[in-house]
Amino acid sequence: MTMQTLELGRTGRRVSRVGLGALPLSFHGRPERSAAVGVVARALELGVTLIDTADGYCLHAGEVGHNERLVREALDAAGRPPEVLVATKGGIAFVGARMELVGHPWHLRRACEASLRALGVDALDLYYLHAPDPAVPFEESVGELARLAAEGKVRAVGLSNVSLDQLRAALAIVPVAAVQNHLSPWDRSAEACGMIAFCADHGVTFFAHSPAGGAERVRLIRENPALRRLAEELGASAVELVIAWVLARSPALGTIPGASRPASIESSIRAAAIGLPADALASLDEAFSQL
Repeated sequence: MTMQTLELGRTGRRVSRVGLGALPLSFHGRPERSAAVGVVARALELGVTLIDTADGYCLHAGEVGHNERLVREALDAAGRPPEVLVATKGGIAFVGARMELVGHPWHLRRACEASLRALGVDALDLYYLHAPDPAVPFEESVGELARLAAEGKVRAVGLSNVSLDQLRAALAIVPVAAVQNHLSPWDRSAEACGMIAFCADHGVTFFAHSPAGGAERVRLIRENPALRRLAEELGASAVELVIAWVLARSPALGTIPGASRPASIESSIRAAAIGLPADALASLDEAFSQL
């Protein structure tokens, strides 16, 4: 199976259209560390060249950077393949036992430097603002990302969970290589507001996170009779059809489904190879309306 790729913004660098969302490897119900490393290894074997992590992918304040260190371990074991791009994020922090948005420039700088150490690199391939902090002017947060890029600590700047107006404001400050927002049958706002089309027109790569909507909604997908019938007709699983539907929104977008088992990333890659005819897309839309 040939892995589909797309360019990361206007960087000239191409990545697999289906990346590995590494969050489940460090969150509730996470696998043993050796098994988690094995999930990353399997993704690399299958041609995945985009791994998505964050400093806040962990269970508590005492293990901030857990996911980044795990990704580093897996890449070191694989010999650090030069074609693999690691995206990470900053802008959230534990306040007591709760995670909160922290977009202050001083925090983003400190978080970036911690991510450099956790990943064992001199520069972050792609560094996202995890989400805008309503207590901090958005332009101040983006300005710090621009400074980190100018200093060579960040190769490409990304934004996650942003509005179209925020993306426009950021582009006036720094080249934005990627936007990572939610897109699934339950949340089509990125398409409805014009974000996906705008990104395609302005050289910004759109990555859909949570394409199947999360664990509880995965259960709903698997139990839906219409989706199960359609999946059987097309020789795929119901979840694979959902990921294929997300990718069908635009040839210029990618997705980063999470995986905590090798079988999960294998399934996501199979989904990218599914060609959905117009009647199947219409049937999926009708089935989604019943979820």
